[in-house]
Amino acid sequence: MAETGSSYGLGELSASGTVKAPVLPYTPADPISYRPGIALIGCGGITVHHLAAYRAAGYRVAGFYDVDPTRAKARREEFFPEARLYGSFDEALRDDSVEVLDIATHPEARYPLMAKAVEAGKHILSQKPFVVDLDEGLRLADRADSRGVKIAVNHNGRWAPHFSYISRAIAAGLVGEVSACHFSVSWNHGWIVGTPFEDIRYLVLYDFGIHWFDILSVFAGERKPLRVFASTAFSRNQKAKPPFLSQASVEYEGMQASIGFQADTLYGPEDRTEVAGTKGCIRSVGPDLNDQRVRLVTEAGTAEPELKGTWFPDGFHGTMGELLRSIEEKREPSNGARSAIRGLELCFAALASASSGEPVKPGSARKLIS
Repeated sequence: MAETGSSYGLGELSASGTVKAPVLPYTPADPISYRPGIALIGCGGITVHHLAAYRAAGYRVAGFYDVDPTRAKARREEFFPEARLYGSFDEALRDDSVEVLDIATHPEARYPLMAKAVEAGKHILSQKPFVVDLDEGLRLADRADSRGVKIAVNHNGRWAPHFSYISRAIAAGLVGEVSACHFSVSWNHGWIVGTPFEDIRYLVLYDFGIHWFDILSVFAGERKPLRVFASTAFSRNQKAKPPFLSQASVEYEGMQASIGFQADTLYGPEDRTEVAGTKGCIRSVGPDLNDQRVRLVTEAGTAEPELKGTWFPDGFHGTMGELLRSIEEKREPSNGARSAIRGLELCFAALASASSGEPVKPGSARKLIS
């Protein structure tokens, strides 16, 4: 029995009241004057968000290429009607008016295209996931360095307003040393039924989940992950082929993280993020990826920033903007190839763990398990 009046610690060290939210640079940023020609390679459905963001930011898309010319033409006419249509990828590489390629093809097809682009001296924004083989990704990053080429990866979730604000708060030391990161996402992913996405074995844990493994790698900073344990299961209601229930736990020295996906939530969807540290806690909660409310609690009190923007399309503005700024400032982009590989190490370890039923050390699973 607890002593009379015991609160079990509830309310102890509680915040003193509401305080003004810290001003943090969480929104996408543009280069000062660098506005190169950009060519879009691969014109699938997601590129609508790429192009809407680029047009709003005033970026210059100079050319389009897709193996299906009708898709390239449709994207050009909708967003940048003055741009060129290329008959081949090599034609895009020969276009001297283009310095940056947004390569938005599927991963297996993308690696040889990126390798050719590096040799041609073109800077690259790669769609996520960056590669399906970590060693190939590192070799490509090394070759890009030797050629003076920048490679960034389209991890647009890093510029989702809530994720971006949280990462800036962590970097600013507002929550102290991070001891826990927990993510829970409940939504209905049933739209994939009858589409090629059903053929991806670990669709939720990989194709969707890579965003969360990536942002976890950002929140964790320089900490080295020790082990990942993951599992998947089929929901009782789901109609899709891949398992719609997925979870992963990640262990660090002095820190734990968890990611839970419930992709068959028909009612009451919710997206929740929590980061706890030695000086405070920051949480974000909302019904979906775009509608989030952030709350920072420290000894000073509780702050609720009024965030501007949404993941779609602002995240796509952020990824390209960071690449262009890195070229202008002659530095590595924060969403560069090696940074992206850290999240892929977590993701590939989770896939290997889900397949084997055993914990896996990040970095030991070098290739995608299909």
